Amino acid sequence: MEHRKIIRSAFMIGGFTSISRLLGLARDFLTAGFFGTSLAMSAFVVAFRIPNLFRALFGEGALSSAFIPVFMESRQREGDAQAWVLARKVISLIAVVLLAVVLLGVVAITFAMHRPGLGERTAMILPLMRIMLPYMMFICLAALSMAILNSYHRFALPASTPSLLNLTWIFFVLLVCPRLGSTPEQQIYGVAWGVFTAGIIQLAVQFPALARSGYRLGFQLDLRDPRVLRVFTLMGPAALGLAVYQVNAMIDSFLAVWVGKWAPAALFYSERLLYFPQGILATALSTVLLPVFSGHAARADHEQITKTINHSLRSLFFVMAPASIGLLTLARPIIQMLFEWHRFNAESTMLTARALWFYSPGLLVFCLAKVFVPAFYATQDTRTPVRIGLISVAINLTLNITFILTWPTYWKHAGLALATVLSEGFNGMMLGWLLTRRLGSPGWRSLFTSAARSLLAAFVMAIAVYFTRRSLFHAGEALHLLPKVTQIASVFLSIGVGGLVYLAAASILRCPEIGDVLDALRKRGKKKEPPVNTTCG
Repeated sequence: MEHRKIIRSAFMIGGFTSISRLLGLARDFLTAGFFGTSLAMSAFVVAFRIPNLFRALFGEGALSSAFIPVFMESRQREGDAQAWVLARKVISLIAVVLLAVVLLGVVAITFAMHRPGLGERTAMILPLMRIMLPYMMFICLAALSMAILNSYHRFALPASTPSLLNLTWIFFVLLVCPRLGSTPEQQIYGVAWGVFTAGIIQLAVQFPALARSGYRLGFQLDLRDPRVLRVFTLMGPAALGLAVYQVNAMIDSFLAVWVGKWAPAALFYSERLLYFPQGILATALSTVLLPVFSGHAARADHEQITKTINHSLRSLFFVMAPASIGLLTLARPIIQMLFEWHRFNAESTMLTARALWFYSPGLLVFCLAKVFVPAFYATQDTRTPVRIGLISVAINLTLNITFILTWPTYWKHAGLALATVLSEGFNGMMLGWLLTRRLGSPGWRSLFTSAARSLLAAFVMAIAVYFTRRSLFHAGEALHLLPKVTQIASVFLSIGVGGLVYLAAASILRCPEIGDVLDALRKRGKKKEPPVNTTCG
């Protein structure tokens, strides 16, 4: 029953996350038209990486992962009142630390901006970074608030909060950017101020739900509380463990600046297309699994942890296999349909498609850490993921430099994407191997068999998608439909056909995951019960 509840909860979160991803696609469609793969867009991408990295390191990643097990343990042993005292102390301390980091960062960037001899690219990046740096503080506090709500099995508001960034971004692109000037270099500042504003909004909306759960606003610093020290001791090494992908992506963006003015923007658009399938289940499962694993770990029920890992990975592979192969097959048509208009031209489509060809297989390996890392953190082991993460970052950097030096100019950024996938694959496989040594096998034979069936069904789907899209596109041209109408119709209809073919192939191959996923979807709205119950097996 718990496995079904986990998947239903994950799909519930995935539903809200999917709405955010759809809004994100609308936002990226507008951003692409306004800025294309210009230097202004590349500068924004690089500048946004810094606050986004801190969000991953100290917000959604490390702090949440360190806080939830200690917070839940405090609730079980000391009661809700003491747990809320712990929450207030942690929130107060993290607010002070982040405010200090933001102030120091703004001062340092301001001094750097006045240094003589700044290059064109650096001169564009620094002012945007200074505007968006406070976003780091707001979103980290918002992420901690979301983690607290998740621990009470309130997943809806935290899952819908990222949509506020997309809505604010869209508002600023449409209504603020045009008033700042006529060039991309002038208008891009509107997007930066939109990010700043979104951070404030995302934090503010958490407070009413926290108050209803029992939290009371207050400032309370207490570094002597052993629970607070334990949270931050766990958080230190955890910072890199859950954020390996973000660190690698930041390295990719910085190195891409030297590849070409267009390279960071092309990587950004291709990476954005990965977020939608990831949000359907992978990111959602990561959110649900940490409190579930924490409950099992508190009872030392390692067998239940390995069973949950097996079930989660099989479900992930079943969803990610068609998403990965589908993106690989339809990379150029999807990019052309979504982004190609105004300043995003055919060359931008080509450059973005090349990166997506190498990014798309990563969907099959990015999800590994989403399952394995919460299992380590639930047992309060934050050292192992960080050690593997450091090695992964080193591999990514080595491969990045190798591909930059050896690949043709307009393929170098694709090499950066491939390096990220390979290093993430190493990270996931090593974590799985070490977790097996510690807790026992999660059933690797059944996992490999399940993955092979899903991949075979996905390849059958890819063949159907390729020829369906091609036939529909030629039919649209023959009927003299508008190019954009032809693109949209051919892509969406081919995706629909592909989905049916995949389900049919999965049924023929007797993939058991099809029943689990459909059962989770069918029962999702039938009962208004807590999505996950970690207090009973």
